[in-house]
Amino acid sequence: MRSTFPRQAGRRGGARSWWGKAWHRAVEEAAFSESDLRAGRAVARRGEVGGISVDAGAVLAAVREGDDAWTVQVEVPVLEDDQRRALVDVVAAETGRIAALLDGELPHDLVEHAEELGVELLPYGGELAAACTCPHALDPCPHALAVLAQTGWLVDTDPLVLFALRGLDRETLLADLHARSDAADRQPARVLDLADDVEIAADAVLRARRLLELLEVGADLPDGLL
Repeated sequence: MRSTFPRQAGRRGGARSWWGKAWHRAVEEAAFSESDLRAGRAVARRGEVGGISVDAGAVLAAVREGDDAWTVQVEVPVLEDDQRRALVDVVAAETGRIAALLDGELPHDLVEHAEELGVELLPYGGELAAACTCPHALDPCPHALAVLAQTGWLVDTDPLVLFALRGLDRETLLADLHARSDAADRQPARVLDLADDVEIAADAVLRARRLLELLEVGADLPDGLL
């Protein structure tokens, strides 16, 4: 589900959170030169990036430069279906994780647990593929780096933006957690039904064994045994 965030005012200072800092390290890795990185940060801090649209695997924004405006598109790999299911399981595995996410926090152990299952939530530089309509020779250009920097501000404030980029937006995550909870609530009933079936089967076996014993000795068969 695409979400569009309003234009962010320019600001100074880096990320406040450990995951926001991890995002900005990935942006540094993606830049081809320190000069491009500095220029991109300057554009971001001046507030020249327009509203940012975030969708599964994609970021889209316009960047103003004097009388010109350039369009930047960023691609981030989305999680496979089994990885998304594993990530939902990780969120549900510890009490308080979903509450922390909804409160704008990303528990470090959640990310570590996900990585143990092969789910990489935080991107590295090589995963941030950015293109811009400007004539700059190399990608990511300073405009793209500015968009990446401001996307990092969004991630820093709300880690669920990172989930959405990976293909698991807030609504889908909550729906999957709800479905998982419903399935868990139904599990005891299925276990009790199975226990009843086993008890009935065991009683039938005992009745059949007693019946054979009586038949072998030619005894009369009690009515209750049939």
